[in-house]
Amino acid sequence: MRHPWGVSVPPLPSTGPGVTHGPAGGVARPARRDTRLDPYVDRYAARTHGMTASAIRALFSVANRPEVVSLAGGMPNIADLPLDVVGSVLEDLVTTTGMRAMQYGSGQGEPMIREAICEVMRLEGIQAHPDDVTVTVGSQQGLDLVTRIFCDPGDVVLCEAPSYVGALGVFRAFQCDVAHVAMDEQGLDPQALREAVAALRAAGRTVKFLYTIPNFQNPAGVTQSLERRAEILRVAEEADLLVVEDNPYGLLGFDGEPTPAIRALDEDRVVYLGSFSKTFAPGFRVGWVLAPHAVREKLVLAQESATLCPPVFSQFAIAAYLANHDWRGQIKVFREMYRERRDALLAGLADHMPAGMSWTVPTGGFFVWATLPPGLDSHAMLPRAVTARVAYVPGTAFYADGFGSRYMRLSYCFPTPERLVEGTRRLGEVLAHEASMLATFGPALGGGADRLPMPPYEAPGANQA
Repeated sequence: MRHPWGVSVPPLPSTGPGVTHGPAGGVARPARRDTRLDPYVDRYAARTHGMTASAIRALFSVANRPEVVSLAGGMPNIADLPLDVVGSVLEDLVTTTGMRAMQYGSGQGEPMIREAICEVMRLEGIQAHPDDVTVTVGSQQGLDLVTRIFCDPGDVVLCEAPSYVGALGVFRAFQCDVAHVAMDEQGLDPQALREAVAALRAAGRTVKFLYTIPNFQNPAGVTQSLERRAEILRVAEEADLLVVEDNPYGLLGFDGEPTPAIRALDEDRVVYLGSFSKTFAPGFRVGWVLAPHAVREKLVLAQESATLCPPVFSQFAIAAYLANHDWRGQIKVFREMYRERRDALLAGLADHMPAGMSWTVPTGGFFVWATLPPGLDSHAMLPRAVTARVAYVPGTAFYADGFGSRYMRLSYCFPTPERLVEGTRRLGEVLAHEASMLATFGPALGGGADRLPMPPYEAPGANQA
C-alpha cells in the first residue's frame, strides 16, 4: 500500500519493543505509558490508551485569540444565518409545542425530523425511508455508534490518506488499527483500495469497513467523481466490504448540482452519515445515520445505551426551520459566502507562498491541503507560526501513523476574506524564514519532510508559487 503522493505505508505493527499481543493471537497493542501522577492509572480500561487530544482542539485556545488569524479550525460561519427567523421559530416552538419538544423522545429520533432528513438527502440522489434513519448527536456520534456496533479490538478500518482527525480518534478509542489508502486528485484510488484489502486479508487481518469522505474531503479538499464512486463500489462488492460514507459538505459545492452520493448508487453496502452542522448551525448537534434496516436496529440500541435519545428540542427546532424557511435558498447563500472565502485564501496563497509550495483547489467545502517545500516540517514550524499570529493544522494530525509533516490543512470557512489574505501573508513570512534557515543550516537531524525524498503534490488546477 502507498500513501498519497508517493509515500510508502509501513505495515501495521506485530512485534517489537513496547508491543504486546491480545488473546488468541489478537492485534498488537503498545504497552501503556500513562503517568503515575494519575492515581487512577491502573483502573482505566485498556481502550483509554488510544484516547489522545485532537490536534485541532489543542490549538483551540490559541487559535481563537483575536490577534491570531486562524486557518486551523473548521468552524462554520453562521453570520449569514437569518437569526431573526431562527429566533421566531424557537419562540413559536416553545409556546406551541414546548411540552413535547422539551420531553424525552425516541432513541431513533423524532418522525418529523427523519422525514425532513429524507427530503434533504434527495438533493444528492438518495431515496430513503424515514424508518431507516437514526438521528444522532451530530455525525460524529453517528460514526462512534457505527464503529461501536461493527468493530472489535484489533479490527482494521480502511481510511483515505490523509483522513478526518475526528474519525481517527474514534477508531483509536475503539482499539482499531487504521490502514491508509492512497488518494489522487479524484479522491480515493480504487486500485489502491483493492490492493490494501487483499494484502490485509492475506496477512490474516479482519477489515471491517472503508471510511471515506467523497465530497470536498476533510482535510484534502478533493472530490470523488461519479465514475470514481462507482469504481469504489465495484471494489467493495468484489471484496464484500462495507462502505461508511461521511458527507457533511455535500451540499456546499461551488459549481453545479451536487454529485450523487455513494449511498445513491448502492442501498445495501453503504452506511451514510449526514449532519446539519454545516448547512444550518453546529450548536444544535443534530446528525443522522442512514443504514440498511438490520444495521438500523443495532444503531438504535447503541443510541439508547449512550444517550437514551438524541436531543429532542434540537430535532423539533431544525424540523420547524426546514418547514418554515427557504432552507435551499439559505444553502445557496452559504455556498456563495464560502466561495468568496475560498477565492480569498487561494489569492493570498498565490501572492505570498514561497517557491516549491503547492496546494489543492477545492470546488466546495471548507479546506485546502498544502504541500510544503522540501525539507520543511509543518509540525515543528507551528509554534513559530503561532508566534507570528497565524495558525493552521499540521498534516500529522490526519494520519494514524505519524506521517504528514510536510503537509498542512488550511481552513477558509470562518475568517473574513480580508483576514484570510492577511493570514496567508503572515504564513508566507514564516515559511520564507524557515526556508532561509534550512538553506543556511540544512535540515534538522532526523527531521524534515517525513524523511523521504518526494516531489510536491500537484493536483490538476493547483496553484503553485
